[in-house]
Amino acid sequence: MIQVRSLHKSFGAQVALDNLSFDVDAGESFGLLGPVGAGKTTALHLLAGLLAPDSGEITIDDAPDPTRPATRRHIGIATQALTLYEDLTAEQNARFFGRLYGISGAKLDQHASWALEFVGLGERRGELVRSFSGGMARRLNLACALVHNPPVLLLDEPMAGIDAQSRALLLENFRHLKAHGRTIIYASHEFGDAEALCDRVALLAEGRIIALDTVEDLVAGYGGPAQVTVEFASPPVDMPADMPGDVEGATWRFFSEDPLAYLSQLSAEGMAFASVRVDAPGLHSVFQSLTGRGQGG
Repeated sequence: MIQVRSLHKSFGAQVALDNLSFDVDAGESFGLLGPVGAGKTTALHLLAGLLAPDSGEITIDDAPDPTRPATRRHIGIATQALTLYEDLTAEQNARFFGRLYGISGAKLDQHASWALEFVGLGERRGELVRSFSGGMARRLNLACALVHNPPVLLLDEPMAGIDAQSRALLLENFRHLKAHGRTIIYASHEFGDAEALCDRVALLAEGRIIALDTVEDLVAGYGGPAQVTVEFASPPVDMPADMPGDVEGATWRFFSEDPLAYLSQLSAEGMAFASVRVDAPGLHSVFQSLTGRGQGG
C-alpha cells in the first residue's frame, strides 16, 4: 500500500530525515513515534506531497510521487497546526475542503454531512469555528481530512491540546476507520495512544528509525522490567535484605520482571499489603532503553 524508500530531507544544514525506509500494508495502523524534532512531521509532509524529498521514493497505492495531484487524491492529512477558517461554520469548512478535491453537488452534501456526523459535530454544523473548543476544532480538522473519503489518512499529533472526552472520541473514530479498511499513519511524541491504536510502530530519533516492530514485540525485546509500587498496611519493621528497591515509610518501590515472586515471599512472611500497583513497560520504556532518554516534548 505505502512504500517509503531511502528518504532524505534537509533544511539548510539541518538534516530532518536520514535514509528513512518503511512499508505500510493496506488497512494497517502504523505509528511514527519520537520526540519533538525527530522528523515525524517532515515525514508526513513528504507522504502528503506537501514537500518533495531531496532523494528517495514514495509510492502510495501503486501511485508514485505524492506531489502529483493524482496521487494526493488518495491521501487525507490532519495536520498538527489546525487548517481551519474561524470565520466560517463547521459545514462551510468541510465543504470548502471537499471542493478542493473536486467534489461538488449532491456528493459534496453527502460527504460533508457524513464527515461532520462521524466526528460528532453534526448538530454544530452551523456554528462558527471561532466559537469551538480546542477539542471540537481538532475533531473538525479530522472531518476536513476525511471529507473526500481517502483510503490513506495521515495524522500529525492528532491529540494535541484536547480534553479527555474528545481524546476518547477521536480514538474511537480512528479505530472505526481502521476497522473499515483505512490505512492510518499516526505521528506523535505521546506513546500511550499509539500503543492502543497501532499495529506496528517505528521509533524515530534524529531523523532515523531506531526500531520498527509490533508494539508487543518491541516491549518484549526492549521494555525492561515492570515498576512496582507497594503500600504496606503499616511500615515494615524488618524488610528482608534480599528485597530490591527502596522502602520509604510504608511505601516500597522496585523494578522486577517477576514481581509476584517477591510479593509472594513477603506475604508468606506475614506482611500485609494495603495496595499493589504494577506499571508494565511500554513504548516509553522501549525508547528510553534504546536511546537513554525520554521521548521529550
